[in-house]
Amino acid sequence: MIDHIVLVKFEETTTEAQLREVVTRFKALRNHLEGLIDIQAGLNFSDKNQGYQVVLTTRFENQAALEAYMPHPEHQAVAAYIREVGRVDSIVVDIEI
Repeated sequence: MIDHIVLVKFEETTTEAQLREVVTRFKALRNHLEGLIDIQAGLNFSDKNQGYQVVLTTRFENQAALEAYMPHPEHQAVAAYIREVGRVDSIVVDIEI
């Protein structure tokens, strides 16, 4: 299994409503991806967040499922929305468990 973890930082002008919409769109990917075992997304409330407001964690059956996720049209639509509402930076971690 593969865990794919993403932290996303947005501009100061990105609204709370837009951040919540990012979370909603991430969670909606559940219905579109083969090989996806679990998906969680939420707003980071830690005071040690270094400015990263949204967190996504996904678990895939294998690396092939993760690789199919990246170019998937539904994932690309979420990525486009994230850029549109002011993505500044992201950190991605992939681990095999």
